[in-house]
Amino acid sequence: MQKNILPTIRDPRDLKHLSVDDLQTLSAEVRETLIATTAQNGGHLASNLGTVELTIALHRVFDSPRDQIVFDVGHQCYTHKLLTGRYERFSSLRTEGGLSGFCRPNESEHDIFYSGHSGTSVSAGLGLATAKKLQNDPHYVISVIGDGSFTGGLVYEALNNGGRSGTKHILVLNDNNMSISENVGSLAKYLAVIRSTPQYYTFKASTERTLSKIPSIGKPLVQKLYDLKTAVKNRLYAESTFFEDLGYRYMGPIDGHNIPLLIDALEAAKRVQGPVLLHIQTQKGRGCPFAEANPQAFHGVSGFDPETGETQPAPESFSDRFGKLLKTRAEQNESICAITAAMGFSTGLEPFKEAFPDRFFDVGIAEEHAVTFAAGLAKNGNIPVFAVYSTFLQRCYDQLVHDVALQKAKVIFAIDRAGFVGEDGETHQGLMDVPFLCTIPNLTIYAPCSFRTLQADLDRALKNDALPVAVRYPRGGDLPDSETLTFENTDYAVYGDESAETLLVTYGRLCAEAVKACDALREKGVPVCLLALNRIRPLPDGALQLMLQKARVCFFEEGLRAGGVGERTALALLENGCRGSYKLTAVPDEFVAQATVAQQLRRYGLDAQGMTETVLRETEKTP
Repeated sequence: MQKNILPTIRDPRDLKHLSVDDLQTLSAEVRETLIATTAQNGGHLASNLGTVELTIALHRVFDSPRDQIVFDVGHQCYTHKLLTGRYERFSSLRTEGGLSGFCRPNESEHDIFYSGHSGTSVSAGLGLATAKKLQNDPHYVISVIGDGSFTGGLVYEALNNGGRSGTKHILVLNDNNMSISENVGSLAKYLAVIRSTPQYYTFKASTERTLSKIPSIGKPLVQKLYDLKTAVKNRLYAESTFFEDLGYRYMGPIDGHNIPLLIDALEAAKRVQGPVLLHIQTQKGRGCPFAEANPQAFHGVSGFDPETGETQPAPESFSDRFGKLLKTRAEQNESICAITAAMGFSTGLEPFKEAFPDRFFDVGIAEEHAVTFAAGLAKNGNIPVFAVYSTFLQRCYDQLVHDVALQKAKVIFAIDRAGFVGEDGETHQGLMDVPFLCTIPNLTIYAPCSFRTLQADLDRALKNDALPVAVRYPRGGDLPDSETLTFENTDYAVYGDESAETLLVTYGRLCAEAVKACDALREKGVPVCLLALNRIRPLPDGALQLMLQKARVCFFEEGLRAGGVGERTALALLENGCRGSYKLTAVPDEFVAQATVAQQLRRYGLDAQGMTETVLRETEKTP
């Protein structure tokens, strides 16, 4: 398709002069750009394809950034970026120094709120709208949220307050019957009932347009339409909708791919004096046959053939191996249960789900509930394993403390995407779980560096009789250099010249980099020894004693420096009379921007080259 319109859109105001036919052409051009760019750079494809017409309609009707649009999660904001002056830079999406795959306020004034986690848009939007009300600002706030996010409790806390706020807060419920995995729970069934009677909104919209055209009395009649709407709705649904019971004016459901209808609906929502919920129906992956056929697989992709959708076969990942191991152990132990927060596919739990559907629990995007639910399962004799991304476990600190650790509940946390995650950027890095988990009593933490140690750690966790255990592992596949390490006692391994005065210490993915650094230093005539930790909390006594014997200890940590294992190790060495030097290399007090994992490791001196350079500097300081 020859592109004519999209390159001319420098600002959302440019949409206001386009005809409906032009907007239809623009939507096709946007889809072509989305497919081509994600095929090259990876990213969230299916979710963005489903919101093209909605985003065009939003920017046609509203005046961004004075009217503020908040995208929940933000993984569906690519069209928004294309329409807000970022078309020429769009090819840099998800690359180092390029456009983010999520909303990022320091990137554009049209990105109102950082987003990367689910369920935040209603609370944020309500806060923004309340501020406008207090400041007598007549503009609107629009929160765009998918039905998958409605499985999380934060949304309902915001709705409970928002319905009585009297603000110009418009909540667009993008209902595609999907989150990442298929939606589960009672709300999904409730929305299915509402979806079954879309003729209600079509009738209301046509009636409103007709009445508005009547001279003099048209607008007063439109105001009366709400009473008519309620009567008609009650005939169709037999009772008020849940949202109107909370205080939101409900509109919908309508076709989320019909631009004229969307424009009419959004204009109608603007006329309501109070909070509105506009319920639209969209198709995830719209306009791309292979994404439509398999929206789960094309939710987040690393690259593909834009013509066929074919992807290069990826090597087995830690997530894949974990899922297979858990399924095998569940065949041997009927007490084992698996829990996911709408991420069964991404965390490798599909084999477990297929084999043991009665012991597989997808709680929706409700991580806090997942943790306390797991504690309840554990108290009555089951062994729950909660597979969760490190970045999403951040939501669960109180539940980890109060409902698991304090109760001494035997819950296993399989912490996926630990460490750098690459192109997903600031909101998804797995760098904070170790600092906050290390503050929690009764919790053991393992950090396997290979598939072999992953299996050993999972087995140890399952055999732990009383206390909770976390097993954290990185994004990506096995690390061959780590296989040279021998974990005889599974707590730690030693590699290299054990008599050397310089000791490298690390854990997890960095063990592979440290092995390469040791080999490089040996070739340079610098004798070194590597202490590869497998159990990082509590710190093994033997590991601490080995560090106390050395003249120089260089600790490398793929995590935040503040509160991490490296800082805690430094304190332990000090308290035990360490007389040698200690150098900690970790992530400083900052959020890590998007780049490839290799680039991130290099940026912070955590790859083999960085380790080698650090050790050489330290040996020069202390001969």
